[in-house]
Amino acid sequence: MEPRPSPAAAPAPDLVRDLDWRVVPAARFGEAASAWNRIVAERGYPPFMRAEVIASALAEFGSGREVVATAERDGRIVAAGVLVRTRFATWETFQPSQIPLGALVQEAGVALGVALGGLACALPGYAAIVAVTQQDPAFVTRPADSPRLRTIDYIDTARVAVEGSFEGYWAARGKNLRTNDRRQHAKLAADGVAVRFDEITEAGAVAAAIAEYGALESAGWKAGGGTAISPDNAQGRFYRSVFETFCARGAGRIFRCLFDDAPVAIDLAVEEAGMLVILKTTYDERWKSVSPASLLRRAYFSEVFGAGRVRAIEFYGKVMEWHRRWTDDVRTLYHVNAYRNAGVRSLHERLVRRSASARMPASAEAIRSTSSSERS
Repeated sequence: MEPRPSPAAAPAPDLVRDLDWRVVPAARFGEAASAWNRIVAERGYPPFMRAEVIASALAEFGSGREVVATAERDGRIVAAGVLVRTRFATWETFQPSQIPLGALVQEAGVALGVALGGLACALPGYAAIVAVTQQDPAFVTRPADSPRLRTIDYIDTARVAVEGSFEGYWAARGKNLRTNDRRQHAKLAADGVAVRFDEITEAGAVAAAIAEYGALESAGWKAGGGTAISPDNAQGRFYRSVFETFCARGAGRIFRCLFDDAPVAIDLAVEEAGMLVILKTTYDERWKSVSPASLLRRAYFSEVFGAGRVRAIEFYGKVMEWHRRWTDDVRTLYHVNAYRNAGVRSLHERLVRRSASARMPASAEAIRSTSSSERS
């Protein structure tokens, strides 16, 4: 039996306030789906935070140990999260690599630090640390550190602000990007390669498109690591489910670049509420010299600018050199550690320093032994 907290270990009343947390097994996530999507829509969270995506991720990547926590104020759900215990007394938000942000949503009027303090009391057993992974300051203001709260930089991510005309945007890009685009098209034309771009938005065409994506990915470097999409693996089933659902709602977009009618680059993206999020991208490495992924991006960025529906194109990945060719708009995602009390934070930080001094590997898994939100 796990020890129960003593009265002295409980959070101060100001951390709990008027939120009433309820925790149930993740198998009951559907009960919170409507409220979850209402918060996503009202707060303007990215479309991949919708309940349908979280449910698909739980089905394919969940361990079965996850729980759903909902916080109510005056009978209304104002915050919700999916969490899993990673070690004794340590919980973190559910977040497989396919979802760019940790599975926690909250109304604008709910302070993150306040919510997490109450959540620590509601979770089963003695929850000393609640780690919230990969939060976006564009949607949830980064809270100030306190004796019970610590935030940690994660990665820089980039977005393209869709403002004005595509011609103006493209003219502002670096000379190398624009010159390379012209040269690549000229080389393909000289070689007699017919270049075509298209877009798949019909739910009935998703299965074939995901299979094409997997074939491209499996022919590249990911095949060796076993991380490529396949129609028969968890990743393939997840993306097929997500995109069939989003396409049925008119929000799924699969962009393709084809050379002589053969797909050579594919971007999987979702669009909703003025945001286009690129979830995955792949290309045929045999055509690396002509950058088919870059050709594809230029083609559909032009269409996105012209359509006028989208305010921002989000990459949601660690900023690489190639991202900076497309945008200068960069921000830092962050993790949050909420501690049950100041003493737990002090002990945790001593353990982190001791691990560092012992020259433990500075990998995500090594750091997970103290708190997953220390990832780098």
